[in-house]
Formats: sequence, C-alpha cells, structure tokens
Amino acid sequence: MPKLAIQEALLPGRTSMQQLGSAAELGFSGVEFAAEDLDERLPEVYDALQTHGLAASGVNMGTASGWLAADRGTRADATDLLRRALTCALDLEAEYVTFVPHYGETDLPDLTPFASPMELQKELLTWLLRGVSDLAEAMDAKLAIRPINRGETTFVTCLSDAAFFRRQVDDHPNIMLAVNTRCLSLEEEDMAVSLAEHSPALSAVYLVDDNRRLPGQGSLPFTSLASALRSADFAGWLVLAGECRGVAEISACLDYLRRSNAI
Repeated sequence: MPKLAIQEALLPGRTSMQQLGSAAELGFSGVEFAAEDLDERLPEVYDALQTHGLAASGVNMGTASGWLAADRGTRADATDLLRRALTCALDLEAEYVTFVPHYGETDLPDLTPFASPMELQKELLTWLLRGVSDLAEAMDAKLAIRPINRGETTFVTCLSDAAFFRRQVDDHPNIMLAVNTRCLSLEEEDMAVSLAEHSPALSAVYLVDDNRRLPGQGSLPFTSLASALRSADFAGWLVLAGECRGVAEISACLDYLRRSNAI
C-alpha cells in the first residue's frame, strides 16, 4: 500500500516542531523535506519527527541543477550537493532523494560529429548515476530521477526517458524514479498506463493538479491514477505537493482524495 506524505513547505508553523505537529494532526504518515539547508537543521527536524511519530519520506533537491553543466567545477559542486542530500536522507532514515537531471536549455557545446549536446547530456547523466549509485546503496536511500515537462527542460521529460537511464546502470536497485502528476499529464499520452508500467521503479508520486494547485482544484483524474497505482501494487510514497494557501485547503484536498478513493 502507498504511504501518504506532504512537503514540509506546505505546512503552517515557524518551526519544524510546529509544522510536523500539523502534519500529524492532519493524518499524514510522513513529511518530505527540501534539501536546501537541511543539513544545518537536522537535529531540529529529527526531534520533530520523533516527537510526532512521523517518517521522513524523502529529500527533494528542488530546482538545484548543474550536474550536466559544461563547467567542470559546477558539475562537481552539484554532485557534492547530491551527496550531502543523501547523507541527510541517511540521518533522517528517509527512503529517497529526488532530483531533476536538468532545467532549461543545455550549455554544452555541439561537438558533432563526435557528439551532439543531447548525447553529451546522456553521457554525463549516466556517469553521474554510476558514481552515486553505490553511495546511495551504502546509505540505504534511493536516488529518484524526476522528469519534468518540456516547458521546463529540453532533456528528461517523461517516465520512459528516466527509465532509460535506469537501464544504463543495469536497473540499479538504488536508482529509482519519481513523477509529478501535472508534468505527467503534459507529457504522457495515457497517464494511468504510464504509472502502472513504471510503478515498480517509482519511489514517489507527487500529487499536483493541472493548475499547479492541490488535487481537487483542477481537472486531473486522481481516481483513475490511484487505481492504476493500486493495480500495480505501488508501495512508495504519495506526496501532496502544489501551491497551497493553508490548512483549510490541505484538509479539503484530503477530503477530496478520500471521496475519490485516491488515498
């Protein structure tokens, strides 16, 4: 059975203790944390998790980028950020770290006929995954590749793109996938079929409606998406995400998802 989490940033409160208290009261099993500055507040977050009996579902790299940059120093700095996020996941006993391989246009050179920018991106991502897969295994965390839509990237835009890179590292058990339902709706011909097909490799499914708001405020068919995941025995995390205006909206969203048999 999937587990239900919420992104920390959606929760009200000025401290982790207050935010996670709200998550527990709302009935979530876990909370996902942004990677930025997480290592600096680990004790506070850990104490709040223990106090409220919640799990850390995962760590999200957000809009961090640079793994596929032309500049070697930029790539090294980005890889260090990823390693630090995996260390945070280990300390919090989080199951996954999600990252987007690349945002926007590439700055890699066109070396045709030796290699096009796209071919160089593919090689760099494969080398990155080979380099961090064993680290993820040692830290007992999954590194999940998250595709985004073509309005935000020219590289990995759908689950089949992300799955290609899993195959490049022999479907390493610590290299997984994650997906945002809004991006899924923009890139997949049949969202339910795609979810079911890739379910065994999914660590997290981010529940976001097609207008970037919480589920129930747009038009995505969360009932059929949840049914597809159940039929495929998805056992990862469903993570509530999207733009949010307070606890009332979160409660309304949860009511909608329960009425829709989506959770």
